[in-house]
Amino acid sequence: MTYEYDYLVIGSGIAGMSFALKVAGEGARVALICKTTLDEANTALAQGGVASVTNLAVDDFEKHIHDTMVAGDWLSDPAAVEMVVKGAPEQIRQLISWGVDFDKNARGDFDLHKEGGHSEFRILHHADNTGFEIQDSLIKAVRAHKHIDVFEHHFAIEIITQHHLGKTVSRRTPDITCYGAYVLDLEAERVDTFLSKITVMATGGVGAVYQTTTNPLVATGDGIAMVYRAKGTVSDMEFIQFHPTALFHPGDRPSFLITEAMRGYGAVLRNLKGEEFMHKYDPRLSLAPRDIVARAIDSEMKLNGDDHVFLDVTHKDPEETKRHFPNIYAKCLSLGIDITKDYIPVAPAAHYLCGGIRVDTNGESSIRHLYALGECSCTGLHGGNRLASNSLIEAVVYADAAARHAADQVKHISLRTDVPQWNDEGTSHNEEMVLITQSIREVNQIMGTYVGIVRSNLRLDRAWNRLDILYEETERLFKCSKASREICELRNIINVGYLIMRQAKERRESRGLHYTLDYPPVERKID
Repeated sequence: MTYEYDYLVIGSGIAGMSFALKVAGEGARVALICKTTLDEANTALAQGGVASVTNLAVDDFEKHIHDTMVAGDWLSDPAAVEMVVKGAPEQIRQLISWGVDFDKNARGDFDLHKEGGHSEFRILHHADNTGFEIQDSLIKAVRAHKHIDVFEHHFAIEIITQHHLGKTVSRRTPDITCYGAYVLDLEAERVDTFLSKITVMATGGVGAVYQTTTNPLVATGDGIAMVYRAKGTVSDMEFIQFHPTALFHPGDRPSFLITEAMRGYGAVLRNLKGEEFMHKYDPRLSLAPRDIVARAIDSEMKLNGDDHVFLDVTHKDPEETKRHFPNIYAKCLSLGIDITKDYIPVAPAAHYLCGGIRVDTNGESSIRHLYALGECSCTGLHGGNRLASNSLIEAVVYADAAARHAADQVKHISLRTDVPQWNDEGTSHNEEMVLITQSIREVNQIMGTYVGIVRSNLRLDRAWNRLDILYEETERLFKCSKASREICELRNIINVGYLIMRQAKERRESRGLHYTLDYPPVERKID
């Protein structure tokens, strides 16, 4: 089956939906592809909030820019940082117009939080489930829009380029062009052809490549893998952010996130002896950037042979704690932990990807007519490490820039209609699903053991050799199997794992989130 649209948006988090809402006008045809349902996205799990300068009495753009550069270990692109920071207030107003309700204080001003790496209180939030509030508001706006067609339970397999027209394409080919995507209808078990003038990749992160992650398990790096296979540019994949404080409860996948805002509120990290330890690692204590805190926790766990540490908020007013963090309070209480009286067991978990599909300030990738937004993109904002709560605002600022650029471009693009249908001749349904499941577990184990918070050349080489075997097996299996979500996700996490390892091997220094024993870190300025 073939569909024709002006815009094809693959992914339904804040980036994909805000772009769709911005370009869906009179006469514009927009398809929004979602491999599960609209409410299952990383956006919905973002507890902390959205960073933006709003209190001009104490805050300004230069402070936010400086905090971002420091957190990114001075690897951030200054142009991208300035674009996001200065564009943030306008996009906050846009989110509010779509129905997002940010908390306010008794005076009617935004109730701002402060998180690690921020020099001022500038985090807008909705209790401790800001992402859910944003996702819910955008879903309502998208479903109400008559020019947006939502395709739930549809899984994009490959983007369509000249390669599918019988032409040879390499990474040196000028002007690789995207004409849409092949998409698996999971309910009909049929691969459809979606043709589009503009295609947008907004598929989120890669957390499910790791066993322990805060991401929904749909975060298998699909968009990044597709663009890499299409010979697009992917960069900074070595910078995987491990959130320092995921709730430690063995068996949970994904792990429940304990927001950084709780440390901004005054929570203190302790080891299992009850001792504070952050003073040994950074003068900013528990409010140091996430890479430093995650490595500190990892170090304490290894020193003491423990599998977690504690987060202590028992010294704060109980009622105020419940009011600020109602969902965390309820989740922990369901496990027998009263956070107003008990320490919270926490451990680091894979959380956010700072790299991805390389894009310019218009959100356009190295492949013509293909944009990438949100966590799957590499805008240059985050550099070596994401500053807390910069991701949601990056998604909407770049969605706005991409929407304006694409709306101008789409008028001059014609649909390519000579695209062949997906060819699955000679393939059959794979009966060895247990092998796919086992291979996914093997990838998770390889990445967690050898490509985690602390790396080394020896660990990366071991990971490379083990993943190479799985790659060869999976490619052979893919060629003889009918397309399924399981085989495609396995293929994608192997591709993503390879990119993380390769780019980690290429960075011969400890910088930002990439910490290697073979290259001791250089002391860098904080201020």
